[in-house]
Amino acid sequence: MARRRNQATVDAQGRGRADDIDPADQWVLNPNTGEYELRLAPSAAQSSVPGPRGSGGRGTTGTGGATRARRTAPAGRSGAAASDDKAASPRRRTSAPAEAAGRRGRRPVQKKGKGKKVLVWTGGSLAFVLVGASAAAYLYYEHLNGNITSVSDDGAGTGGFSKDRPINILLIGTDKRTGKGNEGYGDKNSAGHADTTLVLHVSKDRTNATVLSIPRDLITDIPDCPTTQEDGSEKVIPGKQRTRFNNSLGQEDRTPSCTMRTITELTGLKMDHFMVADFNAVKTLTSAVGGVDVCLAKDIKDPDSKLDLPKGEHTIEGEEALAFVRTRHSVGFGGDLSRIELQQQFLGSMLRKLKSNDTLTSPSKMIKLAEAGTKALTVDSQISTIKKLADLGAELGKFDTKNLTFATVPVVDNPAETVKATVVLKEPQAQQLFAMVRDDVSLSEVKQEKKKEKAAEAARLKGTKAPASEVRVRILNGGAVAGSAQETLSWLQVQEGVTKSENGGNAEQSLAKTTLEYAPDQAAQARRLADIMGLSGSAMKPGKSVTNSQGVPAMTLTLGKDFEGAGVPLTTPAKVPDDVQKATADKVECAK
Repeated sequence: MARRRNQATVDAQGRGRADDIDPADQWVLNPNTGEYELRLAPSAAQSSVPGPRGSGGRGTTGTGGATRARRTAPAGRSGAAASDDKAASPRRRTSAPAEAAGRRGRRPVQKKGKGKKVLVWTGGSLAFVLVGASAAAYLYYEHLNGNITSVSDDGAGTGGFSKDRPINILLIGTDKRTGKGNEGYGDKNSAGHADTTLVLHVSKDRTNATVLSIPRDLITDIPDCPTTQEDGSEKVIPGKQRTRFNNSLGQEDRTPSCTMRTITELTGLKMDHFMVADFNAVKTLTSAVGGVDVCLAKDIKDPDSKLDLPKGEHTIEGEEALAFVRTRHSVGFGGDLSRIELQQQFLGSMLRKLKSNDTLTSPSKMIKLAEAGTKALTVDSQISTIKKLADLGAELGKFDTKNLTFATVPVVDNPAETVKATVVLKEPQAQQLFAMVRDDVSLSEVKQEKKKEKAAEAARLKGTKAPASEVRVRILNGGAVAGSAQETLSWLQVQEGVTKSENGGNAEQSLAKTTLEYAPDQAAQARRLADIMGLSGSAMKPGKSVTNSQGVPAMTLTLGKDFEGAGVPLTTPAKVPDDVQKATADKVECAK
């Protein structure tokens, strides 16, 4: 995976200063304006905007030579969209006349709408820093753009998120030994695995979010994966049945798109985007934010991860933070499931730190995060620019951390093994959890609007129910397995007494969820059929009736992709199954 780099991109921080100056130190507060400004080192021979490489020409800044780029403080401005992808080339300053040496040079002409916003990815959450529309800021914007590494999703995703529907992001932590200082981690000579896998689901109304942790040792099926090769050709990597989930990445040349397909097969959720982080992401991002606060309920000394901390509260970063998220033998039951809980606590704490005023109002931290974040992750090609990432971040940043819930997919030890090394899904709890996320049901406290919506759905199920013999319905296949409409028709007529039903064939378009549309005067029939089919109130769609083959008004039952067979209830659980491990991001917990 080659890193995209714009050959014309110039590092704005490198102009007019020594290479060992931290770019974060160049942002200072102007007491006269109350704004942060980017100040490069004085140089009478340089302008803030260099000419093309190799041209040898540079303008002057005038007396004093200090280049200034105004920057609005980022507090309270998180999540703004970035500027256009297509920006004009920077202008060059003309040299000041010799007789004007005693006068102050003009400020660079500001370009409207070019390079205004710079995004920072922060390992499971997004933060943003707004930069003034100066030439130096534009160059820095381009510099960050050049940091981004992207690969194709090979058609495994939706093609990109949309503002009018829920968002699903696949976050993968790989154990590949990439980056300086990581030789002692992970599997030697391995292409890496999907070592830590999280599915971030943000609700349609952006009031809440859920993070599903997928155990790496879960036994599942990996589907065939069409994969784009370096020469542009496509190769289909054969799938594998009954194997560890973590083999969905790296092994047999599988790319993140294979992990996306595996997640969809497993959960029924189609991903919008993916982001992949290696060991360096944890180290650099935690250092950039100034450390992450964690709590231990006991002393931990793990020779494998090299974590050595006494019980109590700590602020960790860099190598120590990586050791914390990698440790597993010294927490809980000493396995991967215990490590997942530890990682969830860590991510919740990191998110709180990122959203704190201490971070959002610190220019130095935000710039360090921008550098670390854009270098740390590999993303899908649909979000391969700062602008696209900023648009996504604007949506992801809308929910409150108190409404972010972490949940681990429920599993049990693999019964096929004598020595327990892998796990399998715990049913029906796993399918119930997947259904809740697919149906956009919050795992946290539901806001008032959601409560009203749920109350309205529940009301549709209440009231009198017509006898089954009076229910008239046309059954359409809208994405279910072929033959499902006929199977359902036979079941309704023979076993449930819904004799006035008929097979209407295929629907005009496929649906993710099964729906029942009915006219107001058919409400009693709809409640009876919903009771027989096991439909939830959300599946009932008040509308209009259709005319069946006998010329009589009838309801329309459209079997969606969620249909699993005649007699299988389609009701989404109202609450999380009792034995699903979950935690909220706003609560501090001590690792045991």
